[in-house]
Amino acid sequence: MLSSISPLGERARASRWWVTTAAYLLGSAVGGLALGALASLLGGLVPDPVRSSSWSLALVAVLLLVGLGFDSQRGRLDLPSWRRQVDEQWLTRYRGWVYGVGFGAQLGFGLVTIITSATTYAVVLLAALGGDLRVGLAIGATFGVVRALPSLLMGGVADRAALHTVFGRVERWARSARIVARVTLGVAAAALLAVAVGS
Repeated sequence: MLSSISPLGERARASRWWVTTAAYLLGSAVGGLALGALASLLGGLVPDPVRSSSWSLALVAVLLLVGLGFDSQRGRLDLPSWRRQVDEQWLTRYRGWVYGVGFGAQLGFGLVTIITSATTYAVVLLAALGGDLRVGLAIGATFGVVRALPSLLMGGVADRAALHTVFGRVERWARSARIVARVTLGVAAAALLAVAVGS
């Protein structure tokens, strides 16, 4: 996504990068809100005593640990996911703000494109476990916004060298991001297990 929406590419398509990127950020936030809302509403269909039981908490914790196992075996184990990407033909077919919103909404929703980390599933599980629309919206919005933030790194790209510098920086940060995601999954699972055992 970073390579698709850059100042260089937007200039070549006669679009303004900041407009497309603002639309992308907005679309991703809306996609995340939709994901959180849907998950929390579905979770709300499960009666509170069942959803908050120690067995439910333990089950979600185990699922988070399974996701952590998938993420830790990166390259050897693939997460269940379909292989759909955003349609790059939109880049030449629509205005910048249209594909910005469209790409952002799909990536912010998380489940309609390739899923590369179990944290996407964790967002769904935790929003469903909360069963409260406000909690689901907060979780989903955070997911959508954080997922779109790397696009801001492209702001200063004026030539190919700068573009490669940004890609190199993202590559260097990718390992740290994976570690943070794994630690977050582990901590969330441990917290749920602690609550399950204590209740």
